[in-house]
Amino acid sequence: MARVKLDGVTKRYDDVTAVEDMNLDIRDGEFVCLVGPSGCGKSTTMETIAGLTKPTSGSVNIGDRDVTRLPPKDRGISMVFQNIALFPHMDVYDNISFGLRLRDYDGEEIDRRVEEAAEIVQMSGMLDRMPDEMSGGQRQRVAIARAIVRQPEVFLMDEPLANLDAKLRVSMRTELQRLHKELDTTIIYVTHNQAEAMTMSDRIAVLNQGELQQHDPPLVCYNEPTNKFVAGFIGSPSMNFTAGELTATGFSSEYFDVEFDTGDFERHVGDSVDLGIRPEDVSPVEATGEARDPTHPVDATVDVMEPMGDEIFVYLVLSDDVGVGMGRGASGADRLLMSVSPDSTIEEGDDISVRLDRAKFHLFDGRGEAITHSVASPANSTADAGAGTGTEEAE
Repeated sequence: MARVKLDGVTKRYDDVTAVEDMNLDIRDGEFVCLVGPSGCGKSTTMETIAGLTKPTSGSVNIGDRDVTRLPPKDRGISMVFQNIALFPHMDVYDNISFGLRLRDYDGEEIDRRVEEAAEIVQMSGMLDRMPDEMSGGQRQRVAIARAIVRQPEVFLMDEPLANLDAKLRVSMRTELQRLHKELDTTIIYVTHNQAEAMTMSDRIAVLNQGELQQHDPPLVCYNEPTNKFVAGFIGSPSMNFTAGELTATGFSSEYFDVEFDTGDFERHVGDSVDLGIRPEDVSPVEATGEARDPTHPVDATVDVMEPMGDEIFVYLVLSDDVGVGMGRGASGADRLLMSVSPDSTIEEGDDISVRLDRAKFHLFDGRGEAITHSVASPANSTADAGAGTGTEEAE
């Protein structure tokens, strides 16, 4: 096992900056996911740790060694790639043992390590199989076993489950968590799939445009995002955002107003802010008790519904312009996404009223930085106070 530390790592390609001043400290034995959209710099960061890419500036430390200029073979790491890349003419045993044979390990040590790795990935008894005789999940386990036999200080995994079907991805996620516990080693895992990041990680490193946005445990990134980008990227479906401004009594937008206590904010009346609320924190008025600190009712029209089995996603329109056609049904400044139980009687086209949970509000300033992750009802009002859409006045 080993601690991995990136200190001011920057990687530029001509006039393109892939990674900018990356400071990342990954603890010994930790499972950390590098997550972000395509082109955010997560694979470049991984390649820099592996030694496949040399940083323009900054340093990389693995354990107590500065490995910035060391070749990959001397860094004590093993990699598993999205492209499994097994040798098609070799059986499982030969694929797993290939790296050991290149390093001239003796036969007994190779046998011991291969058997041990095969048992860990549940491939015992299949060492004589050829790659074309195995499923995608089995081939991926062979690739992982090939990395295990080197007994590295750090495992680097670059989207190893991306080419698997949905059911197999879920199964392999569980196996990777079991593997981490069994090996008790440091794992750095690159993915754009936030479900993988949320379920497997000890901590998530969220990247955007080459910069580290947040490095925290999954639920901290979900409940206390450091900025609007993290808030919108972590969570499926994404957080709702409504642009508006702070008032003396709370928040005001084109589509609804909300009252809350602004006494603790170091902001001024009239400052531009974005209000964020997750779909599960929006509920129909009749769903009493689901919100800890509900706002006054907000009027909306049901536009699109997506039954998901255990829940239904309801896309709401806050204006009179419901509209049809591409781009009109699921997103827009006047749209709000709500999650309801599968036994809900709401139907498309219904005019309904919903409440937002003030205790789950996220406010972001004009630069997208988080101001707060919860607000409270005004001190001089009831828990149900707030402003509606104009059809009802604030209490």
